[in-house]
Amino acid sequence: MKNILFVCTGNTCRSPMAEAIFNHLKNGNAFAKSAGLFSVEGSRAAENTLRVLEENKMHLDHRSKQLVEDDLNWATYVFAMTKGHKDMLMDKYPAAADKIFTLKEYVDGPEGSIDIVDPFGGDIQTYRATFQEMKDLIERLSFD
Repeated sequence: MKNILFVCTGNTCRSPMAEAIFNHLKNGNAFAKSAGLFSVEGSRAAENTLRVLEENKMHLDHRSKQLVEDDLNWATYVFAMTKGHKDMLMDKYPAAADKIFTLKEYVDGPEGSIDIVDPFGGDIQTYRATFQEMKDLIERLSFD
């Protein structure tokens, strides 16, 4: 069983959306959680995050959570949403460096942009685009 941790900035848009997509698609073969680097503990996911997941019949029971070292210890893989997130994680938790990637670089390789743009404050179309990008990546996610 693989434990997957998705990390973004506030843990209200990208990482909880990725968590819901992953847990929906992977159907028990692995399990995902999410956390944020600068989260306010206990916030609901962004309204458009919940709306897009609902449109795709995916469930998310979520309260934002600040990343702590125990999260990294629990995780088999840590997928950050941007190179900036990854760099911060590597600086703060060098012992976990071998399991920290951006989601895009892990799936598509390190060439080109490895960031998933933050939809925060965007309209529903922006969230749908982020959802589709992450769903495509997570569908192609495989572990050796």
